[in-house]
Amino acid sequence: MRRGAPPRAILLDALGTLVALQPPAPRLRTELAQRFGVSVSLAQAERAITAEIAYYRAHFDQGSDERGMKALRHSCVLALRAELPQQAESLPIERLTEALLGSIAFSAYADVLPVLGVARAQGVRLVVVSNWDISLHDLLARLRIGPLLDGIVTSAQQGARKPDPAIFVRGLELAGVGPAEAIHVGDSVEEDVAGARSAAIEPVLIRRDGSPGPAGTRTIASLSELVVT
Repeated sequence: MRRGAPPRAILLDALGTLVALQPPAPRLRTELAQRFGVSVSLAQAERAITAEIAYYRAHFDQGSDERGMKALRHSCVLALRAELPQQAESLPIERLTEALLGSIAFSAYADVLPVLGVARAQGVRLVVVSNWDISLHDLLARLRIGPLLDGIVTSAQQGARKPDPAIFVRGLELAGVGPAEAIHVGDSVEEDVAGARSAAIEPVLIRRDGSPGPAGTRTIASLSELVVT
């Protein structure tokens, strides 16, 4: 699975490692036009989505249960609506929430299902460790990633965000291994590399554009570099 002794477990980041966010601004324009007959420019849609994402990233740990998710989405939609043109000010929150959810779409990278399938067949434990709300469980299930995993740890449920070592420790517990028996794969130097090292786990930085990582950090361009078929 890797250079030297193969790991017994692989901890994995979600966004940028397993899944990609499709450009939401064009989708938001379509949603607003189809649902409400409201026309906005791409720049206006991008401004609104940027505000929503900024609010979400600052508060997503509120989404630790269904009640928290409902409140979080309500607040995110308020942030979105505040940046839309004046004709959107009166749009109902419930329907605008549906439009926002219709604008947010994720896809699995092409290498994910094959690589995780091989790793699982080889007996490697697979646990996602991600800064996300509880909706990650449903998302990974829809993308057919969930059945290949031995566990999912979200910061919202754990009460700790990467790079806090606590979230990595929980991932190790779900995998049933010690830190020396695992690697963690993610796309953020600050969250994934630094966080894994703080938990004494070997980090692997994934740069899907093929760019180099920091000196001394194992860097890959595809998850396929982790497995031997």
